[in-house]
This record gives sequence, C-alpha cells and structure tokens, in this order.
Amino acid sequence: MRRLLAPVLFVVLLALGGCIWIDSYFLPPPEDTAQELYEAGVAAMNEKDYGDAQEYFSKLKDRFPFSPFSLKGELALGDAYFLDGEYVFALDAYKEFEALHPSNENIPYVLYQIANTDMSMFRTIDRRQENVKEGLEYLYRLKETYPQSQYAEAATDMIAKGRRILAEHEIFVADFFWRTEQYGPAWHRYQYVVENFSDIPDLREYSIKRAEYSYFEYQKTLSEEERLRVQGSWTRWLKQWL
Repeated sequence: MRRLLAPVLFVVLLALGGCIWIDSYFLPPPEDTAQELYEAGVAAMNEKDYGDAQEYFSKLKDRFPFSPFSLKGELALGDAYFLDGEYVFALDAYKEFEALHPSNENIPYVLYQIANTDMSMFRTIDRRQENVKEGLEYLYRLKETYPQSQYAEAATDMIAKGRRILAEHEIFVADFFWRTEQYGPAWHRYQYVVENFSDIPDLREYSIKRAEYSYFEYQKTLSEEERLRVQGSWTRWLKQWL
C-alpha cells in the first residue's frame, strides 16, 4: 500500500504545482486595494518619488472613486504635482477637488495651494501676469470666506508679494513707453500704479514722479486745445494724489 501511495501523492503534488504555475502565468495578479494604493502613494511622497506618487494616487482615483482613501488621494495628487514642479497639472487637480468637494474641511488649504501654485508659475516681470492675478483672487476669497483659517494668515504675505509683482509689471511697461518716447501711454500707466498700488509706497512715489515727467513730455505733442483740456484733468489728478 505504501508503495502505491507514494507515486499517487507525487502525481497529485505535481498536478497542484502545475495548477499554481498555470494560474500565476495566465491569470492577472490581484489588484491593490484602495488603502494599499493610498499608502504606497504616501510612502512615495515621503521618499520624494513624486512621479510614483502621482501614479499611485491616479490609480486610486480611477479605480476606487467612492473610497474614503480616494478623497485623500485626490488632494495628495495635487500636492505630488506641485512638489514635482508640474504646476499646470497641480492647478487642475486642486481646482477639481474644490469643484467636487466644496464643503470639505480642506478647502482653505486648497484655495491657498491654488494661489501658491499660480505664484510659483511667475518667471519674469516682462510677461503677462495672469497667473498672479488669479492667485490673488483665490487669496482674497480665502481671507474673506475663511478668516480664521491658518492659511488666511499666511495669505497676507503672499498677497503683498503678488501685488508688488503686478505693480512692477505695470512700471516695466510704463518705462518701456517712456524709453520709446510714447509719453501718453507711459503717463497713463504710471497713473494706474499711483491710483491702484498705494500699499506699495516706494513704487507709488516713483510712479508719481515719472507720471509728472511723462505728462510734460506728452503735452508738447498736443495742439493748444488738447493741451488745455489735458492740463485741467492733470491738475485735478495731481492734487488728488499728492
């Protein structure tokens, strides 16, 4: 009997091993759970492997859209893009989170990060500053809607930074008009800075002086009638802002 059982057991074990090998070869491996994907993404973030983190959080979002881990993963995906310098993707992720979860407790952070991402896209003063303008809009919303948030307090410094960028951009354009002897446009640009950036005293003082210089050069190019009309408006404006 023992002699008969040994070959039979050998055949059974061989068959079982073959089944396991076939299953592992032909059947797809089991998918990660929502928790496993989230934890893998967090681990990648801790290791600063932001590309891997983006992959894990994207899979989590696609495969388990209704999981509590997916909610946390959506926000973490924006952070992974931001820390990786992928600012366009980060903006999309943060804005999508805000649109899908407007009452979530993390919205103050999301508004701050949208502004932070916009500000991080600033490169040089000579370019259009649409991202800076958008960032300021989100910062104003944050301070108005969530005044007690820790991020509202942090927004104050960022607002000052953004407004200086906008003022410097306006002065850059005004200075260009001045250098190219386009005194009328230069005058109006300097006036704009004086009227809208009183919270930046050094740039405002500079613009007042340059507006005066631009005006006197500009009025030389006008007819007598135009000169009289412009002089009246200029005198009223100067009295208002001096």
